[in-house]
Amino acid sequence: MTEITERLDLRGEVCPYPDVKSKRKVKKMKSGEVLEIIIDYPLSAERVPETMESMGHEVLSAEKTGTSEWVIRVKVK
Repeated sequence: MTEITERLDLRGEVCPYPDVKSKRKVKKMKSGEVLEIIIDYPLSAERVPETMESMGHEVLSAEKTGTSEWVIRVKVK
């Protein structure tokens, strides 16, 4: 299991906020750190990993953990 450096709980947020807030957060982090993002909006569960990869970060996992909740782990480039 990868050690989580930062956690971003975006439950209750709808597009585009999870995407925007995730981008802002990784920009403040150092290379090699791991961000865990918790989302409960289905469209964001698809968009956030795509955005992180397009920014050059490594998506370690994107898994559904509840009926409408996803946990995305991103390793900062």
